[in-house]
Amino acid sequence: MQAGDNATLMAKFMKGTKARPRRNPARTGSQVRAADSVRATAVASPEALGSAAAIVGVGASAGGLEAFTALLKELPADSGLALVFAQHLAPAHESMLAEILQRATSMPVAEARDESPLEPNRVYVLPPACSIVLRDGRLRLTPRAEGQHHPIDHLFESLAAGQGHRAIGVVLSGTASDGTAGLTAIKAAGGITFAQDETAMHDGMPRSAIAAGCVDFVLPPASIARELLRIARHPYVAQADTDFSADQDIDQVLDILHRGSGVDFTQYKSNTLRRRILRRIVLQKLASFAEYAHFLRENPREGEALYQDILIGVTDFFRNPEAFEALKTKVFPRIFKDRGRKDPVRVWVLGCSTGEEAYSLAIVLAEYASEAASVAPLTVYATDLNTIGIEKSRTGFYPKSIAQDISAQRLRQFFVESAGSYRVTKAIRNMCIFARHNVLTDPPLSRMDLVSCRNVMIYMEPALQRKLLPVLHYALRPEGFLFLGPSETIGASRALFELEDSKHKIYSKKPGTVRLEQNFPLGPYTPLSLERQEHWRGPPKVYAPDASREADRLLLARYVPAGVLVDDEGEVLQFRGDTGLYLAPAPGKASLNVLKMAREGLLVSLRGLLRRARREESPVREEGVRIKSNGGHHDVTLCVIPLGRSQTSGRCYWIMFESPVRARVVGARDGRGGKRPGAAAEEAAARREADKHINRLTQELSATREYLQSVIEQQEAANEELQSANEEVQSANEELQSINEELETSREEIQSSNEELTTVNQELQNSNEELSRLNSDLINLFSSVQMAIVMVWRDLRIRRFTPMAEKLFNLISADVGRPIGDIKLNFNVSDLPRQLSEVIDTGTTRELEVQGEDGRWYLLRLRPYRLVDNQIDGAVVALLDIESV
Repeated sequence: MQAGDNATLMAKFMKGTKARPRRNPARTGSQVRAADSVRATAVASPEALGSAAAIVGVGASAGGLEAFTALLKELPADSGLALVFAQHLAPAHESMLAEILQRATSMPVAEARDESPLEPNRVYVLPPACSIVLRDGRLRLTPRAEGQHHPIDHLFESLAAGQGHRAIGVVLSGTASDGTAGLTAIKAAGGITFAQDETAMHDGMPRSAIAAGCVDFVLPPASIARELLRIARHPYVAQADTDFSADQDIDQVLDILHRGSGVDFTQYKSNTLRRRILRRIVLQKLASFAEYAHFLRENPREGEALYQDILIGVTDFFRNPEAFEALKTKVFPRIFKDRGRKDPVRVWVLGCSTGEEAYSLAIVLAEYASEAASVAPLTVYATDLNTIGIEKSRTGFYPKSIAQDISAQRLRQFFVESAGSYRVTKAIRNMCIFARHNVLTDPPLSRMDLVSCRNVMIYMEPALQRKLLPVLHYALRPEGFLFLGPSETIGASRALFELEDSKHKIYSKKPGTVRLEQNFPLGPYTPLSLERQEHWRGPPKVYAPDASREADRLLLARYVPAGVLVDDEGEVLQFRGDTGLYLAPAPGKASLNVLKMAREGLLVSLRGLLRRARREESPVREEGVRIKSNGGHHDVTLCVIPLGRSQTSGRCYWIMFESPVRARVVGARDGRGGKRPGAAAEEAAARREADKHINRLTQELSATREYLQSVIEQQEAANEELQSANEEVQSANEELQSINEELETSREEIQSSNEELTTVNQELQNSNEELSRLNSDLINLFSSVQMAIVMVWRDLRIRRFTPMAEKLFNLISADVGRPIGDIKLNFNVSDLPRQLSEVIDTGTTRELEVQGEDGRWYLLRLRPYRLVDNQIDGAVVALLDIESV
């Protein structure tokens, strides 16, 4: 079918004749394990498709028939794809869409039936007045819901939930924004997303998806088909259980990403990281981690794209509404108890993504504070690693599709319509503070009443979770609460938190002090953790022991004297051998100072030798030191050896305790028979023992005198330093008195300036309130006036437009700031930018009659935009329906 046949096909499509049913028998595929369910909604199982099939969801609205026909023409009959096409259809008319599409492809095309199984090389079309989802490998049809109808979003979200990283979504021509939320879910699950380029007849839906940042490829339909064929054959999509663990270059990718982003992802879930990296490999048309690592080094922008892919998260307003109600009934009453104006309620939201979770908590807090008539200030601190998400959160703009997650009352109270979207009210935005923050490397916030860490730990390995929970414990007040996601627990950290609500994962802080590691990040960076190295590289190699080194180790352990290594302050750094005869823990506060641990009789000699070694910078030795140990006395030889000066810890000293070899004479030659020595020998031995004792006492006295002399010298030097310091303090005191007088004078001047600033601030507040009222009047005026009005700046960029202009001018909220010449209008006008420039330059008003694409005639009025001082600052474009007048 050619593009020119589109009008004829659409006419046949709307005739209302019933399409003939087409036989669609289901094939029997091999059954393997079911895919994990991500959301409680529809879950699709790829097993019914066979190992090589891929499901492609295609969504379109006005103009989508021609685009999808062009796509089908490029697909062969054996593409291996199962395509599900959801188009906006009139609910009261029967469709011939399947028959029309069958003319463009040799693949069987059939209208989807409830419970029909999916088969490869087939096309399934959404029937009128229905929504279609995938569940358990089958198509499920549900009646069209009342209100806004988003069949494309429903299809894509079920596809993301069931297929995960194998999901593929395509958005073609159409108006409004259906499909944007669904493509976001597919990308968050690791799938591949497409949008039609400027060839779209109506670019509202593609532009909305592109502006949301959830589209991987922007291509014409024929190119989309060729890319689908390539991706469908890639192992990442074709086989769910493909093993890429043999490729050892993922650590290089993570290392490059860490150096570029400053974030270490090595302790994040390995399966998630692998899928995200493989997804980028598919998008860049590469074949291995090694190629991708090289590509990453050469293209810094790809590093940012991978970083965004890893951090992407799906979040909604009031996710798990029952959990928020549990907060209002079980947590908030205890948090708000006895709170005054000077005692704010502080909440920390980790992993805030694009802000929905933070604003949801702020709304619930505001509601409870209003019900309880509390005057306590409310502050919500929201942090995330994704700077782009933080910037979007601060603006507070969200698509109109959020209406399905938020009650009508909350929409009216906490949101305002602006430029085709909803925006969080200023009061709620002022409650929230958004910032980029890495909880694992940056210092944590503190004194929090509630910490919300929902669906953050599910992306971390258990070791990283164990390091994160003490940080959250530290951040809470003594009576604070922890709020986790439905699939998260505190694991082994039961000593830190007590369970308050098992269903909604609410915990309270247990009393106690937790010591945090002082050096952030929480654990040193390595390109790959040990566990993941084992996973990616197989079991570690076992090396044979070195015989020479093993012999050295045994000799050192057996024959080297016992000793200790101490620093310049005497703190023990290392023990070698059995030092129990010479050192023992001192009573009282635990200490590793060697002088405090020295046994009786060792202190004086050890202190003197350390001082001599420090002064002489050479080894020193003392023999015959008598110590008391284990109820007796022992002689020991002390040796202190200075070691080389370290760059970080200064000089160290090695202290060795050597036991002297005592020769025992059993008896003289004439005494071998066991006779006792004579009295003369006993007397000589006694004299020698007495001389030794006198020499030992003399040495101790000499060492004590040296130590006393050094203490006296140190005391005199300290006295001189104190005298000098005292003089400096007196001088400083006089200067401080003079400075205090100057500060007193400055304080009076500052107080006077503060009063003036208070007056100016009050005037500014009044002006701001007046501007807010005027802005509200303008918004209400635009909403009430049933006219299509667009205002542009002097450079013809769109500055504001009315709700009615969205349809007639084919605009969306993201078009604010874009040149009006870039917009594909829904009516025919000759060179609108040139005519607007002439109106701005001449200051005249111009009226034209134009015909819309629907055949109706309109009056196009162009007039200059004048300021209060009659200066021209742009133009106003108004479109009036002549036929309705």
